[in-house]
Order: sequence, then C-alpha cells, then structure tokens
Amino acid sequence: MAEFTLPKNSKITKGRTFKSDAPKGQVKSFKIYRYDPDSGANPRYDTFEVDTAECGPMVLDALIKIKNEIDPTLTFRRSCREGICGSCSMNMAGRNGLACTTAIEDIKGEVRITPLPHMDVIKDLVPDFTHFYAQYASIQPWLKTATPAPSGKERLQSPDDRDKLNGLYECILCACCSTSCPSYWWNGDRFLGPAILLQAYRWLADSRDEMTGERLDQLEDPFRLYRCHTIMNCANVCPKGLNPAKAIAETKKLIAERAA
Repeated sequence: MAEFTLPKNSKITKGRTFKSDAPKGQVKSFKIYRYDPDSGANPRYDTFEVDTAECGPMVLDALIKIKNEIDPTLTFRRSCREGICGSCSMNMAGRNGLACTTAIEDIKGEVRITPLPHMDVIKDLVPDFTHFYAQYASIQPWLKTATPAPSGKERLQSPDDRDKLNGLYECILCACCSTSCPSYWWNGDRFLGPAILLQAYRWLADSRDEMTGERLDQLEDPFRLYRCHTIMNCANVCPKGLNPAKAIAETKKLIAERAA
C-alpha cells in the first residue's frame, strides 16, 4: 500500500464520523484524508457514510455527494468525469487511480482515500503539482526541428511512423504512475519519473522531430533516467493502460545504440 508524505512536524489526529440513516446494505463508508494548512491543525481522517442507492457508481460521484450534501469544505480536483483530464487522480484503497473511473463496487469494505503518495498536500485531496509540471517543462514537450517547415503544408509522416506514437500520446499527466514509483519517492528531486519519461520518449519516437541527439543528451544522467528499476508499478496503475516502463527501456536502448 502506498503512503503519502505528511506536512512537516504533523501527525494524524482523530477525525469525525458522519452517519447515514440509509439501510445498512446500501451504506458505504468513505474514510477521507483531511488537511487544511490555514487552520494550523494536524491532518485527520473523516469518515462519511454514503447511501449508494442515491449516488452514482464511481468514487468521484460519492465525493461530489459528500461535498454537496454533507461537508462543503471537502476539497478535491475534478473536471471531465470521463477519464480524460486526469484532474481527479488520488489514492483509493491503497491504489492510485482516477476517482471518476474507479467503481465504488470494486472496492471491498471501507473506501480509504488519500492524496497521491509522496507529494506535498495543498488541502485535503489536492496535491501540489508544481514540481511535477516543472519536470514536464524541462523535457521541452513540443516538436523541435532544424529544417524549415514545408511551404504551405504540414510536416507529414507515414501511417507506420504515426503508429509508433500509439501508447505514448494518450498520457493525461495524472501522475498516478510517478507517485506509485518508489524511485520517484526517494529521488523525485532529480529522477524525472515514469510520466515525464514517457512524455520524453513520445518526442524521441516522433519521426518529425529532429532533435533526438539533444533530447538524449538531456536524459543521459544517472538520476534523470537511470533511477528506473523496472518494477512496473507505473504500468500497473496507469488509468489509460499505458506502459511507461517500456518507454523508459526504449529510451535507454536509444542511448546504448548511440554509444555503440
């Protein structure tokens, strides 16, 4: 089970429990991490009983019901509700995922919800993505070319070259994979992590990009790339079914081939 970093000099304190009058067979308990830095109080777990007969089927539906009907101070991110934006990434019952695509019925017993592991917490279930996005920016995630663009048309690629981007471009930067990676927990200040390295390989694999050497130079580092030990946590939790570990292995292969 993954754990998350508590704010400095703090500890979990006893939380509140909100009971439901619904029949027992319809009630599901949600134990949710709560932390408000402005209050000065320690983090706690609040337990909410939700009538699943009056709730949508996904964990996000329960969170919205709790916020709308029980505790309006509960804070979390959400947007598309379709597994596209990645906003509602969190840890549910010890597994990272998207709340909008995680079915309540798939979690047995009490549903324990925390922010993504090993990220600073802004409030409740909202982690601070500042460092994660800075790492993403560091790989320069855009098409880089040296030759002039073709006059009056796009830079074209063959269908076979386009197919090489499948399994890469679908990443939604939810950070479920990176925050499931022990190497990222221990070396997150220098190791780019699965999500960013997947994005880096997306441009290495693009036939239209002409800066492969420069990109490999930036990645060839004992920490930025080589802290990956291929334990596959990233592929196991990716809500889009992607395989960041494979992309990292392909990047290592490109570097090895260049040195041969």
